[in-house]
Amino acid sequence: MTLTLATWNINSVRLREDLVQKLLREEGPDVLCLQECKSPVDKIPTEGFAALGYSHMVARGQKGYNGVAILSRLPLEDAGHRDFVGKGDARHVAARLEDGTVIHNVYIPAGGDVADRTVNDKFGHKLDFLTEMRDWFMAERPTRSILVGDLNIAPREDDVWSHKQLLKVVSHTPIEVAHLDDAQQAGGWVDVTRADIPDGQLYSWWSYRAKDWSAADKGRRLDHIWATPDLASGAGDSRVLRDARGWDRPSDHAPVFASFDL
Repeated sequence: MTLTLATWNINSVRLREDLVQKLLREEGPDVLCLQECKSPVDKIPTEGFAALGYSHMVARGQKGYNGVAILSRLPLEDAGHRDFVGKGDARHVAARLEDGTVIHNVYIPAGGDVADRTVNDKFGHKLDFLTEMRDWFMAERPTRSILVGDLNIAPREDDVWSHKQLLKVVSHTPIEVAHLDDAQQAGGWVDVTRADIPDGQLYSWWSYRAKDWSAADKGRRLDHIWATPDLASGAGDSRVLRDARGWDRPSDHAPVFASFDL
């Protein structure tokens, strides 16, 4: 069986319900993981998704912010969630496919504007979240698992438009990159996207502030697909659907895709 999976920070699933439906119709992933749904679970517009064949969903929600959902045309069961840093935020949900594959959908905090936890609590929250992820993976050593989401860090030099100019900008600072790497290594996770596309600039996010985001192309790769080695060896077809950033009333993120031989 080949599983096609996409991850997308949708920046309000209700506001952009039509864009989610467009993606499902035109691209047809088996599973779509959404972040920043900004909706209680019972307000997520599932009827339109189900009409397109995506009748299964596992989600955690909040009113107005955060929120993660896994939509699927394959049967899923809820595999729980973690309350990172004990804040009660809807930033993680897990689902299990019938073959036992576990999909984790994660929305790591953005971290605010100042890369110094002594003056910016949001940055400290982000680092603590990553530390807790590291400890969780170290304790559990996941297998047959996929982790996706808006991880809000662009780790490599070619994951940003200018490594030099962004070194002190939240999402690309050395301390964030080190914390993300520690979490990745603790779980033995493989960065599927970069294993598949090892060279060249690659972005999944472009700021709303740019008058012409595509021409300026000052992007960052904030959205990731990881897998444990037992699944990463059968991964491929990685891509960023850049065109979605140019759709009507878009999210500032573009969907990221990968396929897995299960």
